[in-house]
Amino acid sequence: MLDLLQFDNRYLRALPADAEQGSRRRQVARACYSRVQPTAVAKPQLVAYSSEVAELIGLDEADCVSARFAEVFTGNALLPGMDPVATCYGGHQFGNWAGQLGDGRAINLGEVRNGRGEHWTLQLKGAGPTPYSRSADGLAVLRSSVREFLCSEAMHYLGVPTTRALSLTLTGEQVIRDMFYDGNPQPEPGAVVCRVARSFTRFGHFEILAARGELDLLQQFTDHTVAADFPRLHPAERTLGADDYVALFAEVCSATAEMIVGWMRVGFVHGVMNTDNMSILGQTIDYGPYGWLDDFDFGWTPNTTDAAGRRYCYGNQPGIAQWNLAQLARALVALIGDSKPLEDLLAGFASQYQARWEAMMADKLGLRAVAEGDADLFARLTDVLQLAETDMTIFFQLLAHVDPQMETDAMVATIRDAYYTPDDLTEDQLAGMGGWLTDYAGRLRHDASTLQQRADTMARANPVYVLRNYLAQLAIDAAEEGDFSKIHELAALLENPYEEQAGKERFSAKRPDWARSRAGCSMLSCSS
Repeated sequence: MLDLLQFDNRYLRALPADAEQGSRRRQVARACYSRVQPTAVAKPQLVAYSSEVAELIGLDEADCVSARFAEVFTGNALLPGMDPVATCYGGHQFGNWAGQLGDGRAINLGEVRNGRGEHWTLQLKGAGPTPYSRSADGLAVLRSSVREFLCSEAMHYLGVPTTRALSLTLTGEQVIRDMFYDGNPQPEPGAVVCRVARSFTRFGHFEILAARGELDLLQQFTDHTVAADFPRLHPAERTLGADDYVALFAEVCSATAEMIVGWMRVGFVHGVMNTDNMSILGQTIDYGPYGWLDDFDFGWTPNTTDAAGRRYCYGNQPGIAQWNLAQLARALVALIGDSKPLEDLLAGFASQYQARWEAMMADKLGLRAVAEGDADLFARLTDVLQLAETDMTIFFQLLAHVDPQMETDAMVATIRDAYYTPDDLTEDQLAGMGGWLTDYAGRLRHDASTLQQRADTMARANPVYVLRNYLAQLAIDAAEEGDFSKIHELAALLENPYEEQAGKERFSAKRPDWARSRAGCSMLSCSS
């Protein structure tokens, strides 16, 4: 069925191509993409695939385990209708305008139209250089590719908006990487991930056109985006105007707020929230130096490049999302002519996010709805959780066992195992948690839900399993030795993150001490 996939490459039909083809590094003006071929590799080998994503685009198991599948999705062969391109975009990186960036190691193979009429773009990450690779090689290594494959799918099953991953393949070649930019480059196994999304359009696609003053192309690009990605905003009877572009921005604001709330709910830290890593669909994109909170810490960042300023730490993610939206608004204002509607939407983002965050916290705590005074209860909890090293995922699992009729000491004892060093808790720390638990119990007694209703609500909001940093690293360690079983085991486990699975208790346990400072388990770099 591979050769029967139907490609309908709307993006390429609607928008202008770079006049030059090939991967020579260059500035690309007056064009939205460049045609480029994936680099052929020595020995494509399938490591893992997602059967759900395969089904989404019309493939079955026999297709995915075939030798041709590995050839195609490592970049050695093209299917009929594939027309590979790398797209041009810019972006703000760590708050500074970086100019042209583009798909430096991503190549879009084409848009598949499935049996339901849905369009899905297939994109290879790590398939070789493009005009936007700058001084890099356009390749990716196994460790980062394992992380991207597992986390893309894990986030989907957690209910957090995300791009998907179809496959993870090895290239049979070595790639040189300096993992921590410390002058110690090492050869690592090369790999490719096939990512799948309705669109890979980023804030930076709009920014580069506005920055270059290519306003006619900006309008053309924006019109295509509305038609392809937001069809309900596209009036068939007339051309688009300022009100339509404002409506587009409102949709992006709303989707972005929803995504960030999802990140905060499960303890995910993206690590590199540059504007070129922000999807206009409000989907998590570009799984690089991300991490999961082992202990609840608003100031934690997994990215070594971000360690000094902590711009992209867990607690800053909502504010950075709003800042990034402001950069998108600056690009769109050229089409609208009046900045006020965009400014109003930006000003409303904080309150929109806050309302969604409070509703999310009510779910995590098992409340039927947000009531007066709950905002303070929620905010105090985030403070109390940082008094001592507290495992976020385990804390909310144990909190579901707190009975509001318990004495304070019994409630504290119920959540005690969420602490990494419970024997070292001070009287002040215990008093802080006890005081909050007492108020929480009082709030529960005034809530109209039964114990079972509360437990059900909490079970839907609080995962048992997340892709803990050290679990991903153990899978990487094994894969680098040729054992892919841990990847498969993790992928299967994370398809049901809200259900306790027999014999899988070790996957929901606290981070082991050896993982506190080990590379890949605590801090990561952008190197891949």
